[in-house]
Amino acid sequence: MAARKSSPRKIRLLKKIKQNSAVPAWIILKTKRTVRSNPQRRAWRSTDVEVG
Repeated sequence: MAARKSSPRKIRLLKKIKQNSAVPAWIILKTKRTVRSNPQRRAWRSTDVEVG
């Protein structure tokens, strides 16, 4: 990350990074594959983050 960002903006970007992760394997096993994908997944090139 670049140095010239305010800390609230960095926190918002970190939240978006965490939201973009895949569903853990143990959850897929626990739910017997009913939950397989993360509906909040975001493609880094096609959609913008809009955090300001």
